[in-house]
Formats: sequence, structure tokens, C-alpha cells
Amino acid sequence: MNDDILVVGCGTGIGQEVTTQLEGMGKKVIGTSRSERNNVANFYTLDVLDPSSFPDLQNPLSGIVYCPGSITLKPFRSLKDEDFLKEFELNLLGFVRVIRKYLPNLLEATDASVVSFSTVAAQLGLPYHTSIAASKGAMESLIKSLAAEFAPKIRFNGIAPSLTDTPLAKSLLDSETKRKTSEDRHPLKQVGNPKDIASLAIWLLSESSKFTTGQIFGINGGLGNIRPN
Repeated sequence: MNDDILVVGCGTGIGQEVTTQLEGMGKKVIGTSRSERNNVANFYTLDVLDPSSFPDLQNPLSGIVYCPGSITLKPFRSLKDEDFLKEFELNLLGFVRVIRKYLPNLLEATDASVVSFSTVAAQLGLPYHTSIAASKGAMESLIKSLAAEFAPKIRFNGIAPSLTDTPLAKSLLDSETKRKTSEDRHPLKQVGNPKDIASLAIWLLSESSKFTTGQIFGINGGLGNIRPN
């Protein structure tokens, strides 16, 4: 990780933690967000829904971390076409636009790695997750296709967390009853911690993961993978 690393969505949650850990390691981070600066030295306002807001970057990029996401939990019957299109715009097309824009910078790096975030719901059928699961499932397929197309020059991997204690999930964890119910759904009896998930992203950016590409890593407290006793 000798070149610049772009963190899209550095302002809060997992993106903020990724940025903090990278800067703590002495890495040069370029942070972007629609609003939250997060005290990043090299910051640009960027809205993934607006390609005209994307800054031109001159230096090689050894890494990109794409963190924008949503938690849209609605019954299928209440979802309109616009709801699905909104999810695809944010979770899939936003990611496509970032990679398209900064592909030349990635190709200039000696060893580049791209990390994006999916959800446990993309592989595990969960009620009320249809719109987000569909868009994140498409992102997972895109990650694998990009990994194949750009190997060995650029590595692409994804991380699929379950519910994580971030501002995005505040409404799902804002009472002791809600938190306990969410924890109990997981075999490990806890919800995700942004620091743990960010640490996996850091590893995927690093030389230690140089033999890893085209993978989707579930970090989900065992949800969907095991049955507790």
C-alpha cells in the first residue's frame, strides 16, 4: 500500500473506521463523502449518484474502498420500481462509476486492490430485504467479473457483513430490546463491530492478501453459516 488509497464514504460507520485505521498506519488516504469530512487531510465532496462531482485524481491508487450503502427494510408488496432503482443506483451503479473513473489510477499502481461492501442478505434469504439484497447480489457478481477481467493487475474482493453497529443501523439498535433481539439472531450473540469489519478491509488492501481475489467474505457472527447448539 505505497500509493494513495481512496475511501468512498469515509464520513461515518465502517468507512470512517477504515479511514482511521489506514491513517493510523501512516497511509495516504483520499477520503470522499457527500457531507461528513471526518477530519481527513485529503478530502473531496463526492456523491456517487452524481458523476459530475467526481474529482480528478493524478496519483496512482493502490486501493479503493467503496462504502456507500443503505438499509431498506420493506415488505415486497410495498416496494415500487423506484425503490429498486434507487438501491441499484447507490449500490451497483455508484460502484461502477467509481471504478470506471479511477481505473487508470488503479492500473498505474504496482499492486492494486478494490474492496466493496455487500450484505449477508445477498446470499441468505431474509424477509423485507428484497431491494437491497437484489442490488448487493448484483454487486457481488460484478466483483467476481471484474476480478477475472483485471487479474493479475487489480484484485477485487467484497465483504458481506450482517447487522453492524453504525449510524446507518441506528433505528434497528436504538433500544435494549431491539439490540438483544438482533444479537440473539447471531450464533455469536452479538452484532457487527465496525472496527472488526474495517480490519478485514485493511487486510484485503494489504500485501498479506496478494493471493486473494474474486472473493466475498462473510463477516456475520455465524448468521447463515452455522446452527448454534
